[in-house]
Amino acid sequence: MKLINSSQQFNQIIDSQHPVVIKFFADWCPDCKRLDIFLPSVLEELTQIEFFEIDKDKFPDIAESLDVMGIPSLLVFQNGEKLGHLHSANAKTPEQVTEFLSIYVSKK
Repeated sequence: MKLINSSQQFNQIIDSQHPVVIKFFADWCPDCKRLDIFLPSVLEELTQIEFFEIDKDKFPDIAESLDVMGIPSLLVFQNGEKLGHLHSANAKTPEQVTEFLSIYVSKK
């Protein structure tokens, strides 16, 4: 997963013609660390999509503008439009994350 380091980079990424997933996280977040344990195995099952992450604490304006209140949150974008948002309360298991992401991506 690639780390987003600027607002400009974020805007370029979400303008992709293909779906992209952005994970909002913070270093101090225990639920983020739990998600990181199983997320690699979920990502292995998904193709045709790029995954990025952004530190919510370093970019609070972006998080606020997208209604990211809890972390971790997974947001799907395409052509600059937010297509989906998996809130932290619903991102606690591999099954929840896979079900959400499978709406937007193809499986192997």
